[in-house]
Amino acid sequence: MEAGPTIRYELRGRVAWLTLDRPRKRNAINDAMLREWLAAVRRAQAEAAVLVIQGEGPCFCAGLDLAEHRAREPAEVFHHSRMWHAAFNELKRGRIPVIAALHGATVGGGLEMAAACHLRVAEAGTFFALPEGTRGIYVGGGASVNVARLLGASRMADMMLTGRVLSAEEAERAGLVQYLTPAGEGRARAAELAERIAGMAPLTLLGVLQALPRIQDMAEEDGLFVESMMAALAQSGAEARERLADFAAGRGPKVAAPDAAD
Repeated sequence: MEAGPTIRYELRGRVAWLTLDRPRKRNAINDAMLREWLAAVRRAQAEAAVLVIQGEGPCFCAGLDLAEHRAREPAEVFHHSRMWHAAFNELKRGRIPVIAALHGATVGGGLEMAAACHLRVAEAGTFFALPEGTRGIYVGGGASVNVARLLGASRMADMMLTGRVLSAEEAERAGLVQYLTPAGEGRARAAELAERIAGMAPLTLLGVLQALPRIQDMAEEDGLFVESMMAALAQSGAEARERLADFAAGRGPKVAAPDAAD
């Protein structure tokens, strides 16, 4: 039995911070923890502009708690997998952007959770794996869709067939993470990004979170049609008109060359 809650939640201004807090188990996820996690995600959707997910202790998340794993009938495994899908879909289809601040082991279900977020920041020393294949089981938390879309099916197959582990640098090159930081600086970088994103125009944000992922599943002409509809909706909003007027008057932010940190 757990001594207490396994999830910590804190609202800092417009940004909610959700911390996986089971460090003695390397933040391995059991069913009770997943239920706590889901309640915290829903709270963030209701009261925050951005959500950051991080892990306490030496790693982000070591995946499914195998100590809870037992012999199950196929139907039980199926419904358990669907429970994970529904939970992570709260991130993908929710109303606010989600940033994963990663360090240490980000493997199995931990990688599946990170892949369901919109942005991933990885510290030096973070590593990624899908050890299910070497343990005689198959992924069940959405990796076949979310991880494969980020890495490509071939790279994911390599990880499952051979047990290959990706470093933070390899993951960044492969498109799994968007930002690399020195060890110990991932949370600060995630906080900086969260504050920047929190100021986005609501209709633009709606397009990025809701339209863009769906367009990837559409035929080309359908996707372009939805893009035009989203552009019409966003650009006709009051906030867009105000920001475009500021830009035309020289008051808006200018695009500049990226810093080395970006």
